[in-house]
Amino acid sequence: MEVSCFSQNVLLVTLLLAIAVSLVESQGTRVGFYSTSCPRVESIVRSTVQSHFRSDPTIAPGLLRMHFHDCFVHGCDASILIDGPGTEKTAPPNLLLRGYEVIDDAKTQLEAACPGVVSCADILALAARDSVVLTSGASWAVPTGRRDGTVSQASDAANLPGFRDSVDVQKQKFAAKGLNTQDLVTLVGGHTIGTTACQFFRYRLYNFTTTGNGADPSITAAFVSQLQALCPQNGDGSRRIGLDTGSVNRFDNSFFANLRDGKGILESDQRLWTDASTKTFVQRFLGIRGLLGLTFNIEFGRSMVKMSNIEVKTGTVGEIRKVCSKVN
Repeated sequence: MEVSCFSQNVLLVTLLLAIAVSLVESQGTRVGFYSTSCPRVESIVRSTVQSHFRSDPTIAPGLLRMHFHDCFVHGCDASILIDGPGTEKTAPPNLLLRGYEVIDDAKTQLEAACPGVVSCADILALAARDSVVLTSGASWAVPTGRRDGTVSQASDAANLPGFRDSVDVQKQKFAAKGLNTQDLVTLVGGHTIGTTACQFFRYRLYNFTTTGNGADPSITAAFVSQLQALCPQNGDGSRRIGLDTGSVNRFDNSFFANLRDGKGILESDQRLWTDASTKTFVQRFLGIRGLLGLTFNIEFGRSMVKMSNIEVKTGTVGEIRKVCSKVN
């Protein structure tokens, strides 16, 4: 059984590598960009993420979210990492992002090994992939060669996807970045790991409607009671709750089963099941009979490669920061 699983994983990685290469040939990034200039880049980033993950497993979803939030503003250029008043990291959607110290740690090691070579944007892209692997997800080949941006403004983060967004709004925001509806459902599936705070969904549990128990009717009744116990109406809004009930630390497709069962935590997530245009993809990830199935791990790697090439800076555009939190 172990040999069979290993063979499947090797096949999966090989397939994803081929997908990644075909997708990025014209993007200016490529797999193995640092093969001669900094051959240990992937192993250094991987070991750094592993080290931090061992002491704090919540770092994995933190790094995955950070990469997503970075790519949706000015493209994948590490602008999310820049310190200072009025920068992206000070914008409301980014205030609870975490994992900055992991990127800084990896950057310090890479500057010692290959000074001025590896961008912070590439470190973040690699760290996001490694985070998925550490939580039992499949690997994929990450194209590299991004350069770091020099602009970071909180106001530019206003158009990040939000937890109250309708499916139409979510689709518009993803389409603006060259991502289709399948990419949307797939990437939101990244919520299979990590948590959110009561303050971001508690409104769904109390006075959401004027009938019934007052809760959002798309949440199954038994689950409403569970969530109300965890997030009392006047309780601690910062309390963390798993986004994928029953599988918060494992990267798998159970997140989609929870949407089917009326157990989506964020309103924007649950709407993927109630809207026909996205429900089909949720069903395909669940292997619903009569529909062409999709394998979440494979599709997630493919969509991540697409996302990680949003508006990338390559060649002579941008810079290679010496310190990720500061523009040179």
